[in-house]
Amino acid sequence: MQDVAGPAMPRKSLLFNGFALLWGLLFGIFLVNVPVMACPTTCHCIEKNGLTVVQCMSRNLEKIPSDLPRDTVILLLASNHITHIPNHAFKELHYLQELDLSNNDIETVDVGAFQGVSDSLLVLDLSNNHIQSVPKEAFARLRAKISLSNNPWHCECMLQEVLRELRLDPETVNEVICHTAVQEEYAGKPVIQVLDSGINFCNFHHKTTDVAMFVTMFGWFTMVIAYVIYYVRHNQEDARRHLEYLKSLPSSSQISKDFDTISTVL
Repeated sequence: MQDVAGPAMPRKSLLFNGFALLWGLLFGIFLVNVPVMACPTTCHCIEKNGLTVVQCMSRNLEKIPSDLPRDTVILLLASNHITHIPNHAFKELHYLQELDLSNNDIETVDVGAFQGVSDSLLVLDLSNNHIQSVPKEAFARLRAKISLSNNPWHCECMLQEVLRELRLDPETVNEVICHTAVQEEYAGKPVIQVLDSGINFCNFHHKTTDVAMFVTMFGWFTMVIAYVIYYVRHNQEDARRHLEYLKSLPSSSQISKDFDTISTVL
């Protein structure tokens, strides 16, 4: 009896362990791609390795969805027709770590576009858009690695100050090109290469500002001089007319003679 029961136990244990392993694998696969509740109708949301991934790529979106899951960790919005990143666009996404907005039609980024995610965001991709400039405050306190390549950047003081505060993606940093610049000679060159050569766009900015102030002051001075000349000439004309009027009046002696003549007649 012992000999018969002895071999049966390992077979039963092996069968149980195999079933448990199979169940574990199936359950694990189920957990890897669990659909997320409250997902925008234009997107596809999954739970991957415990992270909420929202995929909205190539959906012809013209604006950023407002009903994104609050536990979103990865948000993929590439290859749409988004033109603008408004203030507080991601303010409810406190767990957001990766944001892909590449290959859109983005032209403007509001000052408060990334408020609410500056502490959590690790990767931000804004490459292949239509951005020429951004306000310095838009990226305030962002610690993320940022890709800004293949945008028609206008190289001037503001862009220089923006780039100084950012952690640019080293793989694409040389693809951040001056499409236009305050000095035409720098158009078509990588921004970082220009700045590393010692060029300071803010110096050009100050010079331009000084010239504008000089032109404005000269214009005001010209207007003041013109007004003074007009005022003097106008007063001279009035004085001349008044003098001619006084000359046309009868003198006091003539009035006295006329009065005596009238008295005599009476």
